[in-house]
Amino acid sequence: MVKKNKLILDLCGGTGAWSKPYKNAGYDVKNITLPSYDIYTYVPPNDVFGILASPPCTEFAVSGSRWWKGKDPRLLEEALEIFDACMKMIIKCNPHFWVLENPVGRLKRLRYSVLGEPRLIFHPYEYGDAYTKKTLLWGNFNIPIKNEVEPKYMVSKEGYRYSPIARWFRSNEERQEIRSITPSGFAKAFFEANM
Repeated sequence: MVKKNKLILDLCGGTGAWSKPYKNAGYDVKNITLPSYDIYTYVPPNDVFGILASPPCTEFAVSGSRWWKGKDPRLLEEALEIFDACMKMIIKCNPHFWVLENPVGRLKRLRYSVLGEPRLIFHPYEYGDAYTKKTLLWGNFNIPIKNEVEPKYMVSKEGYRYSPIARWFRSNEERQEIRSITPSGFAKAFFEANM
């Protein structure tokens, strides 16, 4: 199969940062993200080569656990429905490779019977982006080769360490949006291992 005929589905792909190396290499990439595509109604063709899935993590990430009890339970139900839609797409397409990512949190516990143990746990600094964000990957894929760098931190007046990318955040929403973007070093390494 020639590259340009290999279809990659980037489920809940947002900015398309994870699938960008595939697109740059000439693969046919479909970013199944609103408003262009809806994961619930998108009908994939029969020849999907790979699937990258990044269901929204807001309701799963341990970093937001202090708010879980006070949240409307429907938010968690909606998040699980998106996860389930990603898994249904993976099962339906039966691609050459597939991967689902989410940060440390309750997704592993809530869907353990579907996911099992993560295949890979990594931080962006292990692939050349000098910050930390523990991320879990499940699926059927080749493990990318690491290109580790020293993580960088800034220290607040109170003595707390934080990621240097945090200094540009103006709000929690902006922080969430920026930290949800797949690190470019990892995206490149993943592509090179799963072409």
